[in-house]
Amino acid sequence: MNKITLITVISAGLLGALWPNAKADEWNQKTVFTFSGPVEIPGQVLPPGTYVFKLLDSASERNIVQVFNQDETHVYGTFIAIPDYRLQPTGKTVITFDERAAGSPEAVKAWFYPGENFGHVFVYPKEKAVDLAKANNQPVPSMATELAANTTKPTTSPDEPHVVEMKQAPLKAQQPTGEVEIAEVFVASQPATQSSHDLPKTASPLPLVGLIGILSLSSALMLRMVFGRSR
Repeated sequence: MNKITLITVISAGLLGALWPNAKADEWNQKTVFTFSGPVEIPGQVLPPGTYVFKLLDSASERNIVQVFNQDETHVYGTFIAIPDYRLQPTGKTVITFDERAAGSPEAVKAWFYPGENFGHVFVYPKEKAVDLAKANNQPVPSMATELAANTTKPTTSPDEPHVVEMKQAPLKAQQPTGEVEIAEVFVASQPATQSSHDLPKTASPLPLVGLIGILSLSSALMLRMVFGRSR
């Protein structure tokens, strides 16, 4: 199997002092990948080049991945992922690949944004998921093969019919030995309740801590003055 060279650029890291924009990138997890060889994503194979991976802009759906061209003027794919948990988040992007037969493009397995415990395992159409499971001897999440066409349709909203169809379709897991229920092998496969960790961070808690300290000090000084006058 040929290995490809991968270069990642986290756009939030390039923004420096542009804090609001950096926070926006944390929300959609925008990441720029440059692949030196062809790479497979659900529904298609991308030729060598530079691509932007982002989460679809939605407060309720945090596992719909979109792949754009470098200047984000064209959407190559929109597809479902399932959450994948790791104990120790890293300070850099992590992208993993499933192995393929010699001469076949490597398939993206999962993507983790820097500092995040939860990443995104890509859900492949069943026919492709079966091939990946057998080639790697490990389970691969799958959706109905006929939904592969939905992944390449232009998408701007999670409420568009082809996206809703993918979200509502039952997901399975393809094992090397056959199909099983997805919850049997992917413990984080069910959507988690939205938590504060998922929401964009708008401010640091340090100013609040400082304000509490100032108020406490002021109260102590006032009490001291009052008791001093009463003596």
